[in-house]
Amino acid sequence: MLHIDMDAFFASVEQLTRPTLAGRPVLVGGLGGRGVVAGASYESRVYGAHSAMPMHQARRLVGGAAVVVPPRGSVYSVVSRRVFALVRTFIPVIETLSFDEAFGEPEHLAGATVDDVAAFAERLRGAIRAETGLPASVGFGSGKQIAKIASGMAKPDGVKVIPPSTELAFLHSLPVRKLWGVGPVTGDRLARLGVETIGHLAALSEPEVISVLGATVGPALHRLAQGIDDRPVAERAESKQISAESTFAVDIVDAATLRAAVTGAAADAHRRLAGDGRGARTVVVKLKRSDMSILTRSITLPAATTDLDVLTAAALRVMLDPLQVGPIRLVGVSYSGLSETQQESLFPGLGAGLDDLDDTDVVDHEPESMVTEEDSTGTAVIREWPTGVDVTHPEHGHGWVQGGGHGFVTVRFETRATGPGRAQTFRLPEPALQRADPLDSLAWDLDGLG
Repeated sequence: MLHIDMDAFFASVEQLTRPTLAGRPVLVGGLGGRGVVAGASYESRVYGAHSAMPMHQARRLVGGAAVVVPPRGSVYSVVSRRVFALVRTFIPVIETLSFDEAFGEPEHLAGATVDDVAAFAERLRGAIRAETGLPASVGFGSGKQIAKIASGMAKPDGVKVIPPSTELAFLHSLPVRKLWGVGPVTGDRLARLGVETIGHLAALSEPEVISVLGATVGPALHRLAQGIDDRPVAERAESKQISAESTFAVDIVDAATLRAAVTGAAADAHRRLAGDGRGARTVVVKLKRSDMSILTRSITLPAATTDLDVLTAAALRVMLDPLQVGPIRLVGVSYSGLSETQQESLFPGLGAGLDDLDDTDVVDHEPESMVTEEDSTGTAVIREWPTGVDVTHPEHGHGWVQGGGHGFVTVRFETRATGPGRAQTFRLPEPALQRADPLDSLAWDLDGLG
């Protein structure tokens, strides 16, 4: 069994497409006071920064050297598809877990030596590097549990093969928190009972495990601790919905600002919908209020569509007014009822209803229509040219905003293909500077990738 994990994927893609960032401590995530780190480069991790950490905390840890950029979900999606399309030329059936990791089971390596397996992993990693310019780590073991642990130990940019003859000793020596499914709460509960290693958990009787972990989770974790892992590799089912959401540094309190946020979220989700290749019939708007309560409203179209105007109009139709429901801190738009069959038509009469929003498969990034940042005093501001946004200029080409203020904006003009580019500062307004498609920063032929 193989587990492949793209190293610091979001940050690595930013460093790839924005070559000036190579070797620098990059933090990918929300730029406002409520932002969360979606990805951290290895240069950031040496300071203690990591994914899911509050951005303000990560910035304090890294200090002035930190480069913070908003996530670009459409770029990560395209890169992910290219990576795993290549992996499938080596391993026909893979099970993707996310943008950046997957399991595979190369049948031709059954009974192969450790050296043969390691050589295969190196060829795979080399092909990914040659095709995309990105690093990957690969772990091999007899099952998913061992393979995933091994790939983690191979990071960054390496290979780790656990021979079958040493797997059990290897597994039992590890801290119990390394076991897939053992989080902080379960880990602390086991530690209070003296269960500190996976071997300690394996040595418990099944009744003891059930009494501590329950009749559902306990036996499954006990089997994994004993090295019993016969879960097969299975292709992941197609996503049932595609969505985008953002948390704002300042609560939204008026309908005009909320309309802009909903429009931006609808556009962000639409970019992923376009890459998926299916149309959507149901549009759901999710609003999280300042008291953390969540409101959702949905509307179902007569037929599935990929028309952004139709989908945006549907989202705006079911949008609620902050003056009636209270200040809004998070806005999301989700497309579901996905179908290959589409009907592109004028906006018809629509039926509205209520539905729950499933939070899975969400890409969290700032809507380009209104991006909040913090100025030098920590005050939230809305910028016309927010840091990290992709732009284009007829003379200088494709670039990204490095910063700005006081009537000026600085743009670094570069892509994956150019190498580190030159920075240009413009006095605003600058009519020649226009928003650009983030995918252009890849400088790839995207035919066939969606």
